[in-house]
Amino acid sequence: MDLLLLPLLLASAVFLYALVSTFRFQTKPLPPRTEPELVTPPKKPEPAIEPEPAIEPEPAIEPEPEPEPEPAVEAIAPPSRERLKEGLKSTRGGFIAKLSSLFRNRTKLDEAIFEEAEEILLTADIGVRTSMRILEDLRDRNAAGELKDENSVWSALKAGAREILDSAGSGGALNLGPAPAVILIVGVNGVGKTTTIGKLASQFRSQGKKVMLAAGDTFRAAATLQLEVWGERVGAETVKGKEGADPSSVIFEAVKRAKEEGVDVLICDTAGRLHTKAPLMEELAKVSRTIEKVLGRPADERLLVLDATTGQNAIQQANTFKEAVDLSGIVLTKLDGTAKGGVILGIVDQHRLPIRYIGIGEQVGDLAPFDTALFVDALFERDDA
Repeated sequence: MDLLLLPLLLASAVFLYALVSTFRFQTKPLPPRTEPELVTPPKKPEPAIEPEPAIEPEPAIEPEPEPEPEPAVEAIAPPSRERLKEGLKSTRGGFIAKLSSLFRNRTKLDEAIFEEAEEILLTADIGVRTSMRILEDLRDRNAAGELKDENSVWSALKAGAREILDSAGSGGALNLGPAPAVILIVGVNGVGKTTTIGKLASQFRSQGKKVMLAAGDTFRAAATLQLEVWGERVGAETVKGKEGADPSSVIFEAVKRAKEEGVDVLICDTAGRLHTKAPLMEELAKVSRTIEKVLGRPADERLLVLDATTGQNAIQQANTFKEAVDLSGIVLTKLDGTAKGGVILGIVDQHRLPIRYIGIGEQVGDLAPFDTALFVDALFERDDA
């Protein structure tokens, strides 16, 4: 029985062992359940907020600079009779005063009186030809019984002077053609050419005209500089070339630009080196041809500037310049500083050239348009009358 029980016991033991093992397996505590750790991702730094770029203000629109106003040029009044009389004081105190003294209280004129009058006229730089013409007229009037007293003699002298001046058409306005009108100025150095040009330019500007200057005396830097100073003063452009340049090339450029720029009046300066007579005359002739070529006509006025203080030399200078230039008139300067103003009669009588302007002082208005009647009255006015 024991032997029979032994397998049974063994089987029971195995069963129990298996049962216990199963139970232990089922009741073995499970490891604690751990929640997965939540890993918080690192915060990305927020991008720095860049400041909005400052809005640059729009650049201020600067107004275009206004053109500088042209220099104001005051209206220039012609000299009064009193101003003209004052300007001719030196001449009137010369031969006019002597003639007045000679004929004072005369009721009869004889040949001795005429011979003395001839001497006075000749020393006044009137010239032989013109002096003889004046005396011949007095003799004829005396023979006709017209010269009965001092006043009638004086009236005859004034009439003779007016006849001489009127014979060449002195006075009146310049003969200027359509714009650009061109005025050619000639004369020896030292007579006042550049100053005359400046004063003419000022007078034209005062009339509202657009003026241009041409520095044709290329051999004297001082002449060009002086002309530029006048141009700046009156508001006129100055066309110039290099020192020693061909004057005709400067004049050519000036006329061309005057046409393109709507200039009313172009005034051309020229050289006056009389000691180089032949080259100078050739140069002036070439300048005249250049103007005619570019402008399509000769210069409207070709004015010779003469210095009254040179007396008879002024008459000779007119001879010289007539060889090169077809002169249209005379500008007689410095009448206020000489007793030789009678030369004006000799110039007109011998050359049949009209007087266009006379200079009786330093002011711009002292370059006076010539008026025959006004001039003769002022010249022959007797301070002791």
